[in-house]
Amino acid sequence: MNSSTPPALRVTGATKRFGAVVALDDVDLDARRGEVLALLGDNGAGKSTLIKSISGVYRLDAGTVELDGTPVDPGSPAAARGLGIETVYQDLALFDNLDSAANFYAGREMTGPKWLPRGLRLVRRRAMVEATSTVLKRLSVGVADIGTAVGLMSGGQRQAVAVARAAAFATNVVILDEPTAALGVRESRQVLDLIIRLRDAGLAVIVVSHAMDHVMEIADRAVVMRRGRTVGELVPRPETRQQIVSLIVGGDG
Repeated sequence: MNSSTPPALRVTGATKRFGAVVALDDVDLDARRGEVLALLGDNGAGKSTLIKSISGVYRLDAGTVELDGTPVDPGSPAAARGLGIETVYQDLALFDNLDSAANFYAGREMTGPKWLPRGLRLVRRRAMVEATSTVLKRLSVGVADIGTAVGLMSGGQRQAVAVARAAAFATNVVILDEPTAALGVRESRQVLDLIIRLRDAGLAVIVVSHAMDHVMEIADRAVVMRRGRTVGELVPRPETRQQIVSLIVGGDG
């Protein structure tokens, strides 16, 4: 990557307070296309506040967000999605009674014909199923039956559907919050492979995780937060693992 090219996402001076609590204290963060950035830290470090600020859940008290060098305002989740930022939280935000296609397009259904007033348009179910199937195949996500309600799927399949949904609509950044939490070895492997495919597709991928083995395997860079501030950045390698852990727990690195 050309060093003169601005990162897909740049956060500068991010500050967020909740009353007397300073959740983010002048945080800087860059995420580049074609890489996986691990965002690490103990509970309360500020990771969730940061990703929710990027995703439009919270509005920063101070600081700027840029996409490809252009200042933007992800002032709401809908605004963030409109900017090409997609986030998958731990709860996945899936509707268990709906299948993959209906979950992909929940809130942004394909409708037509376009010449009709919006309230009279029909949902284009077949087009949604075909588009969902195309994305799942492109990302090598194995779903036995695309018409199966996601509530009947395994944990790994549900996670994969949620990540694939994000990938379907993200044009800049995909943020994944603990994507392998509560998954078994085989299901974690499927999700990790999917994250690598997102990176290879040219997206900037931010992964919040406590699973150091997974971080060491897939992350190109690791940024560590503690008490609302960034305290270090390292390339995850066997020789830097202990430094990363030390930064997380508050050692000297």
